Amino acid sequence: MNILSEVLKHDVFPALGCTEPIAVAYAASTAGKQLDDDEISEIQISVDPGVYKNGFAVALPNTGGERGNLIAGVLGALIRNPELKMEIMSGVTEDILSRAKKIVQTHRAAISCDKSKQRLYIDVFIRTSENSARAVIEGSHTNLVRLEHNDRVLFRSDDTPDCASDNAFRRKLKNTDIADLVDVAEQIEQPDYDYIKSGIHMNLRICEEGLALRRVGHYISELVAKKQRKESISSSCEVMTSSAVDARMGGLNLPVMASGGSGNQGIVAILVPYLVGKHYDMEERVVIRSIALSHLINSYIKCHTGGLSPLCGCAIAAGVGAAVAIVYQRAGKDMPKITLAANNLISDLGGMLCDGAKEGCALKVASSTNSAIRSAHMALNNHGITQMEGFVGATTEDTIRNLSKIGDIGMSLANETMLNIMIEKSCER
Repeated sequence: MNILSEVLKHDVFPALGCTEPIAVAYAASTAGKQLDDDEISEIQISVDPGVYKNGFAVALPNTGGERGNLIAGVLGALIRNPELKMEIMSGVTEDILSRAKKIVQTHRAAISCDKSKQRLYIDVFIRTSENSARAVIEGSHTNLVRLEHNDRVLFRSDDTPDCASDNAFRRKLKNTDIADLVDVAEQIEQPDYDYIKSGIHMNLRICEEGLALRRVGHYISELVAKKQRKESISSSCEVMTSSAVDARMGGLNLPVMASGGSGNQGIVAILVPYLVGKHYDMEERVVIRSIALSHLINSYIKCHTGGLSPLCGCAIAAGVGAAVAIVYQRAGKDMPKITLAANNLISDLGGMLCDGAKEGCALKVASSTNSAIRSAHMALNNHGITQMEGFVGATTEDTIRNLSKIGDIGMSLANETMLNIMIEKSCER
């Protein structure tokens, strides 16, 4: 098994819009395709807490600012083109958007949070005047495990081939040492090399569009222009990454290359090492290998913390990947420095909460970008946080396992509290 190829296959993909509501749209589209073009009388959507939280407030592409899982699901049910997968919002038309809004406004669509589900879960049921259909996604954003038409099961599997492959590579990845992941990145094959390059170009493009939105990226650049913030590689990277998130969370019709199944994490994991490598005139092959390592580290951490953790993945997963990548560019496989970089960032941002995808994520991405660069530069000079302090371990692996315990056990009440606040806010609308 080529672990890098598996990570790129399952976790690194183009995504148009936030991945969770887009997955809801994909599930609804899969169900909707089973129906004739009759008027929809009812749509019921049930999702796990992570999907509910992450898709609660984020804007959707091609909708003029519509937000959230519910409208995403209705749009998907009307698009009825699941072949688009995570770029399904490209199928939105003015007519479809108008019909979707009417369905929501007339209370024919509803969404609920199933707190019993511990991993990604999306269940969409659609009824027309004479027919019904149901699609269930579980485990990963496009992993269809059940499909029904008029209560007749068309497809059912607890472990589809994609899911089996996904689970197998995650088991292997979770038990791989960081040092071995460096070796994997160094042995990158040409197709994976080219694919990673395509992700750089994709994510750079959305940065340029985001700068025009006058949001977080714009304001950081203004601080530099007013000399309230020093111009540096850190500040310029913050402008680029936060601008990309501004565009993505604002619903611009441009895809990004995800990492760890997250578009925002893809922005950090790809662009931070790319921009730093370019700043220091590093060879392209070294930069591409470092981004491969960044993807590997991001997915490795998420094998421990879970796909949708109470902790911000842009910080404690993608940020770590970026920091390690920067160290690799300058020092190669220097494991003491790599360990320092990872421990520095986790010690800095280990408590950053994830309260779902929305425009405010640009601020968290700016912080993650700054910390990744600072943590790497400290490590390159042999400075950093050691096992003598807090929950930091002797190795990167130890620190990540400790962080996983904090997320799973210590933060469970915080996650429940955040979720309840969102549900209450939803009821008030």
